[in-house]
Amino acid sequence: MKVERLAIPDVILVTPPKFGDSRGFFSETYNLRRFDAAGVTGPFVQDNQSLSAAKGTVRGLHCQIAPNVQGKLVRCVKGAIWDVAVDIRKGSPTYGQHVAAVLSAGNWSQLWVPGGFLHGFCTLEPDTEVVYKVTADYDRAAERGVIWNDPDLALPWPVAEGEAVLSDKDLKLPLLAECDAWYHV
Repeated sequence: MKVERLAIPDVILVTPPKFGDSRGFFSETYNLRRFDAAGVTGPFVQDNQSLSAAKGTVRGLHCQIAPNVQGKLVRCVKGAIWDVAVDIRKGSPTYGQHVAAVLSAGNWSQLWVPGGFLHGFCTLEPDTEVVYKVTADYDRAAERGVIWNDPDLALPWPVAEGEAVLSDKDLKLPLLAECDAWYHV
């Protein structure tokens, strides 16, 4: 298993091996012992899957706060996404900074986004499917978010603002500067 700590070392890119033959392939996409040793810590309590029909679909930027802070282990099983994590831990030396990676069915990589980070992604292909494990149950009362195109974050989204496909809910999210400090280090 390939493990790569990104510029914000708490966010980890993991690529499990694939073993192929004439029948197809086999891959162990999650192993508690190996992922724990790599710094990807659960326990994971729920698996989620999304389908985005249009290229340029943006989902995010989302997080959950206490008592149900969610870490996410994200992978793309069909198509491709530009996946981003934004550090929003007050007091962190990387507060307000982001790291991103392309996750695709082809590269088989997964991104570990721990609690204390906003998470979002943009589809790079139509009919993209994303699967992710989370460390806490969904809790509407703990759900928070920041608008995807917050100018202070200046995220280099791979879609033009007028072409991005977003939910009505995501279009109404506040700027980070308008939000309370949800996490502290």
